[in-house]
Amino acid sequence: MPVLILGLVLFLGAHSLRIFADGWRKRQIARLGEKQWKGLYSLVAIIGFVLTCWGFALARHHAVLLYVPLPWLVRLNALFTLVAFVLLVAARVPRNGIKARLHHPQVLAVKTWAFGHLLATGMLHDVVLFGAFLLWAVLLFAASRRRDRREGTVYPPGTPKDTIITVVIGVVAWAVFAFWLHALLIGVKPVM
Repeated sequence: MPVLILGLVLFLGAHSLRIFADGWRKRQIARLGEKQWKGLYSLVAIIGFVLTCWGFALARHHAVLLYVPLPWLVRLNALFTLVAFVLLVAARVPRNGIKARLHHPQVLAVKTWAFGHLLATGMLHDVVLFGAFLLWAVLLFAASRRRDRREGTVYPPGTPKDTIITVVIGVVAWAVFAFWLHALLIGVKPVM
């Protein structure tokens, strides 16, 4: 569990600078330059990600049961994850109505993914991982919306065509991940 926690601190800590230390972040970018800052930031984030994955795998070998999820919640998680994939794609496809309306769909994707997984799992390592990501996403979404209001950020309107493309890509990506990649990468087959 310590490796998982260290990984989460590094990964989510690096991704939390805009929430808790945006002024410091801007000073470091000015001091180091954009490229060096991005390199350092990426290095810390990658180390955190690798430690999180490794720590999660280690923690699974010493699982501690906190609660037993209801079977229908396990199935419901597939729907949460489907929504999360569509939101994740919406963050990348230009001029889609989802991003135009929600403004920060990638953060909402993390919230949806983490919440669904908290409902569907009950081990301590699951609660630590998904709970940390859920808390981070809630805080980041609130901070991002405040920053948008403060800076007067305007999101371009979406088009029906790009919104449909977003949904189709999200559904296909979810299907590939749910039916094949999740078992291959995580070792758990979420959909039968």
